[in-house]
Amino acid sequence: LLDACTADRLPHNLTNTMIYFDFEVLLYLFGGVAAVVTLTGLIVVRLSSSPPDLSRHETEKFFLDPSRPGSKLPFPSINDKPTLDLSIIVPSYNEEERLPGMLKETTEFLENRQKKQPNFTYEVIVVDDGSKDKTTQAGLEYSKKLGVEKVRVLTFHHNRGKGGAIRLGLFSARGRQLLFADADAATKFADIEKLEKVFEQVNKESHGMAIVCGSRAHLQDEAVANRSLFRTFLMYGFHFLVWFLCVRGIRDTQCGFKLLSREAAIRVFSNLHVERWAFDVEMLYIAQCLGIPIGEVAVNWTEIDGSKMVPVFSWLQMGRDILLIRLRYMLGGWKINHKIKAQ
Repeated sequence: LLDACTADRLPHNLTNTMIYFDFEVLLYLFGGVAAVVTLTGLIVVRLSSSPPDLSRHETEKFFLDPSRPGSKLPFPSINDKPTLDLSIIVPSYNEEERLPGMLKETTEFLENRQKKQPNFTYEVIVVDDGSKDKTTQAGLEYSKKLGVEKVRVLTFHHNRGKGGAIRLGLFSARGRQLLFADADAATKFADIEKLEKVFEQVNKESHGMAIVCGSRAHLQDEAVANRSLFRTFLMYGFHFLVWFLCVRGIRDTQCGFKLLSREAAIRVFSNLHVERWAFDVEMLYIAQCLGIPIGEVAVNWTEIDGSKMVPVFSWLQMGRDILLIRLRYMLGGWKINHKIKAQ
């Protein structure tokens, strides 16, 4: 750079040219660094991509029968022929307090349906996602009460995340239709009838391939009224990212109350990579890529104390995951296997 005395002795237009030249050099330098950083990031994203984790620990292949102490019975496979009408998967992490209430509401509804429809069959699979409390024992109380033909507990060797818990629960199920529902009972379980009604319409048109999502979108205005401006901004930002990058046509991707056909569950969850909070987004993205029709229906929902989500941190984490989902599919790090079918 020129000192002040030298600059005074140079023609004015030459000084301007040198300043412009310095600025141009800095601009190119900045652009080059940004390009290198971006390229490095894309390479890291590409190389860090891994196939879906469909493995399970040896202890996760069996469930316990409380009426037969010491017994270890093998879980079936989702590739087996279905033998029940409905399987309910309940992902649970440190839910010893909230799980019993959810199981009470769920099993009472299902038992009443069975009395009205004697041919109706069901099972509930509680998936203990590596809990540190007595979640497994809470589930086994219902296995003891109703029998393991109706209630089973899949206990993980280590924590996988909600998506991972739902995947292995689905892959251990016997039902023709598969519902996953949160352990907090935030969604009124009787609303399954709303999902089933839409499911029948969608499934009839798609020959066995269907997904129906419970939705809280109709409660959004109330939620905005009760939230801070910052949390509202994060909520809308998250919805925009989902719409812009991954899933369109579904107003609420995150409600933990979804009904799937067995074939749809096999195809989607065999391709699923994300095992934590953003798994719903990838699940629906895969379904849309596979051409699986998706329905959405409003459900009754109440916020329950004890959520495992940390509002700001969890939303930021999900935003990052959504961006990575899109990048990894765009770069070919993750690929959807269109040939997966029930055996």
